Amino acid sequence: MGGAVTFPETLPTAHIAVDHYSAVHLAAETARTVAGRCRLPGALPDQAAVVASELASNLAKHASSGSLFIQPLPLGGGMEIVAADRGPGIGALQQCLADGFTTSNTLGAGLGAVKRIATALTIRTQPGAGTLVCARLTEPDAAHPADQEVGAICLPADREELSGDACAVVDQGTTRTAIVVDGLGHGPQAAEAAQAAIRSFHRAPDLPLPALLTALHRALRRTRGAAVGLLRLHPGRAEYSGIGNVRVLTLTPLDVGHRLTGQPGIAGLNMATPQVRSFPVPPGATAVLHSDGIDQRWARAPSAFVHRLPPLLLAASLAHSHRLSRDDATVIAARPSQRLP
Repeated sequence: MGGAVTFPETLPTAHIAVDHYSAVHLAAETARTVAGRCRLPGALPDQAAVVASELASNLAKHASSGSLFIQPLPLGGGMEIVAADRGPGIGALQQCLADGFTTSNTLGAGLGAVKRIATALTIRTQPGAGTLVCARLTEPDAAHPADQEVGAICLPADREELSGDACAVVDQGTTRTAIVVDGLGHGPQAAEAAQAAIRSFHRAPDLPLPALLTALHRALRRTRGAAVGLLRLHPGRAEYSGIGNVRVLTLTPLDVGHRLTGQPGIAGLNMATPQVRSFPVPPGATAVLHSDGIDQRWARAPSAFVHRLPPLLLAASLAHSHRLSRDDATVIAARPSQRLP
């Protein structure tokens, strides 16, 4: 008989505030460590360190309120390094993307090297609004491409090493299922609850959402409990089922819609019969699922710049600009899978 299937714990996103040039070395070493954890072969860990060093150096020299987010890709197969800042923006982006371009007084030096190393590079910049850069490095034969339209950030509260939040995304054919878990409170016991939910989720992520939420409720009975949000994306539509204060909405280039939150209760402690709510996801729209560690006021009047961000940059933008640092904070931004059935 085979042994029981086990699932690794999800680790929080490595967040590096780049407020001093000393952060450059920390960024490089963190990227090398994450690359090793992702089992990227050959020279890829060293290349990841170069990418992180270049992006952190740019932030340290030229940007305000800069941060790096370093983590495995949401769907596996590699890692990503995301840089976010609040200005001044890159004025001559195409010139900066030329390999070998250097400058002493402008954000964007070294982006040519980053572009050459990265499997995929995505940049959005706007004067006054800041710059977002996502460099993804993947295994040579990664099952999921580097251009997967999913972004996810999971951060612990300030002064906490463990996050009481957790998240995961699973693709099965054209169906994409995402989960955000917010363990009650924060710290080790909240993290224990969040990880118990993630392990349960991975055992059967294709269950109908009410059955999946019920299974999570059972798995959390020996923990302090959690708020849970489940989002299932199909081509053109989505389903949501949740308990507690995990929110979902859609963001298009023009508006914000379908604002939903979970039913009252706590998974693992008290839960009513799960309900499923469906809503359309038109072409170009992004579904956003987040814990209450992301200030919900971000959705009242997002800027045109935010409305147009692709999912992989939108998640980082919300975490960078709207995180409530006293609480764990998690956000997933995703579009329906484009994989063939």
